[in-house]
Amino acid sequence: MNYINMTYDDACQYAPLDEPARQYFFMEYCKALLEKIKEAAGREIFTFHIATFGCQMNSRDSEKLQGILEAIGFVETESEEADFVLYNTCTVRENANQRVYGRLGYLNSLKKKNPHMMISLCGCMMQEEEVVAKIKKSYRFVDIIFGTHNIFKLAELMAERLDKKKMVVDIWKETDRIVEDLPTDRKFPFKSGVNIMFGCNNFCSYCIVPYVRGRERSRNPKDIVDEITRLSEDGVVEIMLLGQNVNSYGKNLDEPVSFAELLTQVDKIEGLERIRFMTSHPKDLSDELIEAMKNSKKVCRHIHLPLQSGSSRVLKAMNRSYTKEKYLELVEKIRTAMPDISLTTDIIVGFPGETEEDFLETLDVVKKVRFDSAFTFIYSKRTGTPAAKMECQIADEDVKNRFDRLLTEVQRISSEVCGKDEHTVQKVLVEEVNDHGEGLMTGRMGNNTTVHFKGDPSLIGKIVDVYLDESKGFYYMGTLRA
Repeated sequence: MNYINMTYDDACQYAPLDEPARQYFFMEYCKALLEKIKEAAGREIFTFHIATFGCQMNSRDSEKLQGILEAIGFVETESEEADFVLYNTCTVRENANQRVYGRLGYLNSLKKKNPHMMISLCGCMMQEEEVVAKIKKSYRFVDIIFGTHNIFKLAELMAERLDKKKMVVDIWKETDRIVEDLPTDRKFPFKSGVNIMFGCNNFCSYCIVPYVRGRERSRNPKDIVDEITRLSEDGVVEIMLLGQNVNSYGKNLDEPVSFAELLTQVDKIEGLERIRFMTSHPKDLSDELIEAMKNSKKVCRHIHLPLQSGSSRVLKAMNRSYTKEKYLELVEKIRTAMPDISLTTDIIVGFPGETEEDFLETLDVVKKVRFDSAFTFIYSKRTGTPAAKMECQIADEDVKNRFDRLLTEVQRISSEVCGKDEHTVQKVLVEEVNDHGEGLMTGRMGNNTTVHFKGDPSLIGKIVDVYLDESKGFYYMGTLRA
């Protein structure tokens, strides 16, 4: 088909209605337009740069966006001095928004030097009406704005922008659509994230995610297994199953399938050696899942189990749907089934109304569970969430004091727990060359602990035996075994 003299409106008439065929049509349309622009500019290459903010879900989305841009004909560059710059944004904390606004000022200065430059914003931040209104008013140089529900439409939105030469805004409030089989460029050839579901139904009182990611939507298990099978055939040895709450996977399918059942299906895929998942909500972690993990040789002995607070009173205010006692019972159940399990967590300090007694309850859980590591956060007042309207916001000096005490305890315990495998031989997936030591490689054990050892780049992507010579608290120094 001759796309060169076709307008965007013409293209819409010819484009298939079904996905993903429609997007492949617009990739070809944009590719033809880009070739025309290259010829007029006297250039052979047009570059793109994607900056990803936030979680692993965003990172996986960026791989898909990169695949689309490469299919159109753009070439990746590490520099923001590119012809197409895309920010895949996060909005979990309000300071994340401020970072994006700050970077946009810099991009505007670059755009003034490059008449062909396009700037696009997508992701969670764009699902907020006030954010989009601000960008439309104060950042008119932005070319394309879209959200979390329609990332698959990048080529179609670019087609509209290239033809009509005005800002394109396409934000969906909600969706029940999951578009499969679009091009993807993985960051690593040997490991990959795989979305199993999108959205969240939990509505924790401090969290904006359900409002920007929408309600839970699970992918068909066959589509997931087929995707992982293809990845395995392509050399992937480790996959990370991704979802805001993987434990609630399958509840909205026409024929419900539990996360444990999905895990059992994935476990059977030939060539795959490691299975991880992120993130687990304690209220939905079932006995069935614990049993499935226990019986699997491929599921890594690691669970990220966000605590958020050790106070049952605060947990109720957070709308977390479990108590301190239930959390500790769950940990005991997990460790009884899998004594070698690695447990990591998230903890928020300074939630509205948190007292010193509440904080001491959190410290008590940390001491009893002895997490391998913990991501600790100072409560961030997030506009648009119920917690932002709560009274009894905590004074900064109290929060800082508690945070420092928590961090000290977490680090003390982690340094002890993470040394338990010292002087043993462990399987390590080699991931990269270590930039901080000549001849060193870096990899991860099944429990997610980092290991540095002497080796060469030919080992990247392989699972090797490494003797753990010395624990450095949060990582090991090791020796490769033949």
